[in-house]
Order: sequence, then structure tokens, then C-alpha cells
Amino acid sequence: MTGPADAPDPDPVLAAGCVLWRRSPPGGVPRAPGSVRAGEAPWEICLVHRPEYDDWSHPKGKLRSREDARDAAVREVREETGMTCDPGPELPTVRYTVDGRPKVVRYWAAEATGGSFEPNDEVDRVLWLRPGAARRQLTQDRDRDLVAALLRVLRAGREERTSVD
Repeated sequence: MTGPADAPDPDPVLAAGCVLWRRSPPGGVPRAPGSVRAGEAPWEICLVHRPEYDDWSHPKGKLRSREDARDAAVREVREETGMTCDPGPELPTVRYTVDGRPKVVRYWAAEATGGSFEPNDEVDRVLWLRPGAARRQLTQDRDRDLVAALLRVLRAGREERTSVD
């Protein structure tokens, strides 16, 4: 006789997303409430509000059949934020359980390259915030950890450019 403990783990839900960022305006002129102030990181991070869950997170979504995870991440950014982006380094993969089923979400650091937001079925608002404000606004700790990972990538890139100049 087999019981629930003997049941195989269900296949995980596969998803992908981006921690979408942009450079702050020159001279620290704020673009929006919470934008960069003197001495702060020169970047802003895009957060999405999902009314179905009433939460703030990074743009992400399920992979379509046979879809490459990186392509799905870029598609989700476009669908949820209206922005085009240039994906860079992959960030840590996030694993958690939703309704008893494992979910695996791969993320990339992605610089916004254009576009504009229009509210849609999944996302009714976006915010561009400096990293500290973004961490405070995010609903889940796992999303806050991704901000720290993005900052490590961006700072490393800035240091590389500075040492080459």
C-alpha cells in the first residue's frame, strides 16, 4: 500500500522573469517619487502590481510549450510592463511552492531600452524605484533577494568599466 509520502513529486511549474532596471537620470533629477538621491545607486528598478494577488513583484510568468526561458523572460517584461529590454546576466533561480506544486523561476538582469506602460489584465500599475525603496515595496522576501543580486551585477559591471577607462 502506498500513501501520500510515496507519491512522486509533481512536475514543477516553470517560469521566467527579469529584474528590470534603468539608469537614473543625469544629475539625480527624479523621474518619479522614490527616485535616486545623492549618494545612492544610480539605478531604478521596475516593479509590477498584480491586482489578482494585490502584490508587488518583478515581471515574470510561465513558460509556453517549448519556449526558451530567457525568451519567456523578455516576453513577460513586454507583456506586463510594455517595455523592451536587453537581458544581461542570469540572476539566482527562485524556488517556492504554489498550491502544493513546486515553482521554479529563472531571472535575468535586464536593462529597459524603451516602451511605455499601459495597464493590462495582469498588471495595473508599475513603479520605478531606487533599490532601497524597491526592496521595501516588494511583497515577497525572495523578490527582495533578487534586488541585492541585481545590485551585485550592476556594481561589478560599473567597476569593470571604471578599471578599463
